[in-house]
Amino acid sequence: MSDSLIDQKLRQLERIRFLRQALAIVFTTGVVVATYFGLQFLQFEFDTILQQLETQRNFILDFFPINFVDFSIYSKQNEITGFAAVIATFLNPGSLVNSLVSTEGTLLRLSVITIVIGFTGTVLGFPLALTFGILGSERVTPFPFNFLFRGTMSAIRAIPALVWVLIYVPLVGLNPSGAVLAVATDTIGNMGRLFTDELEEIEDGPIEAISSTGASRTQVISFGMLSQVFRSFIAWALYILEINVRIAISLGVVGAGGIGRYIRLRQDLFKYPKMAAGIVMVFFIVISVELFSSRVRARLRPSEHEGKSLSDVLRGLADPTKWFGVGRDRRS
Repeated sequence: MSDSLIDQKLRQLERIRFLRQALAIVFTTGVVVATYFGLQFLQFEFDTILQQLETQRNFILDFFPINFVDFSIYSKQNEITGFAAVIATFLNPGSLVNSLVSTEGTLLRLSVITIVIGFTGTVLGFPLALTFGILGSERVTPFPFNFLFRGTMSAIRAIPALVWVLIYVPLVGLNPSGAVLAVATDTIGNMGRLFTDELEEIEDGPIEAISSTGASRTQVISFGMLSQVFRSFIAWALYILEINVRIAISLGVVGAGGIGRYIRLRQDLFKYPKMAAGIVMVFFIVISVELFSSRVRARLRPSEHEGKSLSDVLRGLADPTKWFGVGRDRRS
């Protein structure tokens, strides 16, 4: 290659690099400007926040010492406060069972209610999520009819679970039953979309092999398609379970029961040490469910050789999208 061609190629590469750098600067500037005007539109004032830092510090200090007196029936009856309530409860195993079967709102019972809401909502939503997910794939339902199912899932995803629970108020009221229905509905849209995406990525070979044997359409779908994504479907269901437990906590804050409602009521009564105990239970619930789910998913997915570590789970708690049922789709 002659020197002139090399120089021409170098100039071309330099122009491309310059354009990329210019676009990056323009994009970054645009984001900064949009953020500035967005904060102005919201009347977000840093000066006010700095002035309230002392108030915020005093508010956090009011959480201490954390009071676990409501941890169990035993700790409530004996008025055992602080972390001693937790220790005393486990030293009296019978009180664990009593706390779970009693209708009294102990931290143990409310935590189990929250987990059950997330679990049952996931299970109830799974069949329709599977049905809509399969029918939403163009491999199963021809275009444009598959968009009837995709559109339904999109409409469901457009409404957060926090709104679904309010929609179901006339039907069952604002209680754990309403929370289960809200979680189940939310599951249909989000899990179904994930199932559809998985089906769009499967290999054609097994499908053609099953079809060549004269198999029916149902058999082709079952053995040629679903057999390829069975483990992925289970893994995604476990992931949605993690999300749904978080959602169950958020629904409790608006009055649908569980540990979230306990926290909200203690805040309204200015019982911050008890509120802090509820927040600690939230961390325990979320971490436990995530560790269990991640370990199982690590065994199901070839690409996931190891599940999340404790530090990974703790970092994941900072993701707000996981708490409100939004921003979960891989390809939205």
